[in-house]
Amino acid sequence: MTTRFEHLRLAMRDRVATLTLDRPPVNAVDLATIEEYLAAVTRLAEDPEVRAVVLAGAGRGFCAGADVAMMRELTPENYRRARRWLLVQERLEAMAKPIIAAVHGYALGGGAELALACDVRLMAEGAVFGFPEIELGIFPGAGGTQRLTRLVGPTRALRLMMDGRRLGADAAHALGLVDEVVPDAALLPRAQAYAAELAAKATRAIGLLKRCVYGGTGRPLAEGLELEEQAVLELIRTEDAREGLDAFLAKRPPRFTGR
Repeated sequence: MTTRFEHLRLAMRDRVATLTLDRPPVNAVDLATIEEYLAAVTRLAEDPEVRAVVLAGAGRGFCAGADVAMMRELTPENYRRARRWLLVQERLEAMAKPIIAAVHGYALGGGAELALACDVRLMAEGAVFGFPEIELGIFPGAGGTQRLTRLVGPTRALRLMMDGRRLGADAAHALGLVDEVVPDAALLPRAQAYAAELAAKATRAIGLLKRCVYGGTGRPLAEGLELEEQAVLELIRTEDAREGLDAFLAKRPPRFTGR
């Protein structure tokens, strides 16, 4: 199955959906593209046949961030519309399925923010990652100041955003911005293969795990443990939990369904 939006391509294979940004020449995001992402991500979240998602970019890079022409209108109304990019990220984090970013070419500004909202980030050896907004007199204002800080700490995050420095794959990996560096030609196959591995697991458990990890971050321990307890009580009612335990006792491979 392949679905074509104006600037996105959605393809499904083996329970893995690959959502590819295709907006030449550099995969910059405008207001219309943000709305396309919102529609696509909502559809993926609701589709029970989708068990894992890969985000990718066509052509020269993953995503160059916001279209500068869109950002040129320096009004509160325009910037609030542009901050709907945050809704895309929030829905990715809330999606009860694993999300893998396959970063090639570049993930800059809003593109880096998109990647940081994914659960796993794979990066091609020749790619670059960064927040160059300071060069335009602005800063990463659609999630970057918060997700980057939570990932690498306030001192490193602040310097990366103040410098506007672009990081190569090895430097991004050393900082923990990406989880794995892959040869350029192997990037998308590796991302899709890993997504297929996760899709075969108990994806209901993965969804609840995401809720605990993301929802508990920054909370007092007692609140995080309460969130965890609620998720555990939901988890034990799932078919996958029963199947996993039954399969272990029967000494056979589990057959998870995502239910």
